[in-house]
Amino acid sequence: MITMRDRIIDFLAVITVGLMMAWDDIKDILKTVVVTFVAFFIITTFFFKPILVKGTSMHPTIVNNSIGFSSIVHKNIGGIKRFDVVVVKLDRKNEDLIKRVIGLPGETVTYINDQLYINGEAVEETFLDEEYVKAEASKTKNGLFTNDFTVTLGEDEYFCMGDNRIVSADSRVYGPFKANKIKSVGVLILYPFSRFGITNQ
Repeated sequence: MITMRDRIIDFLAVITVGLMMAWDDIKDILKTVVVTFVAFFIITTFFFKPILVKGTSMHPTIVNNSIGFSSIVHKNIGGIKRFDVVVVKLDRKNEDLIKRVIGLPGETVTYINDQLYINGEAVEETFLDEEYVKAEASKTKNGLFTNDFTVTLGEDEYFCMGDNRIVSADSRVYGPFKANKIKSVGVLILYPFSRFGITNQ
């Protein structure tokens, strides 16, 4: 007579045999998962930072919900240049911001009547969409796309702003960023597909 105990033992034996037979497959799956995780960690720590854009502070250069990568290598090898598009770590909110470098260490950054001056010399911002700037500026009370201000940067300080000046919370709100808070340079947009490509200067 087959008892419940016998049935349980038989069931466990079948399970054990099945696991032993499938162990090689399980090991292969575990290896793949571990290798994939390690590779992803290395790539996203030392080479490319994945990004998901939330908000319109860089519109129309980079649109809301864009997905892509930014280059950590570029920052470490090529450094940070004026008008680079960068990913900045904002500690107070524990989030990343995508902005553009406007002022470099030691410089005085000034805006007067929508004109950028660096150390008193006019500098053109050719990356801005002229039609968009005019349309948005016309909606403001003072008719300006970028409100007037002056700031002098200290050593290792970078002044970063969004291309969509009217809505962007950037160095005008958070202050200048140190170089170690700028995590990567340039953005490769993967999605939306219509905007696929590299955005930097």
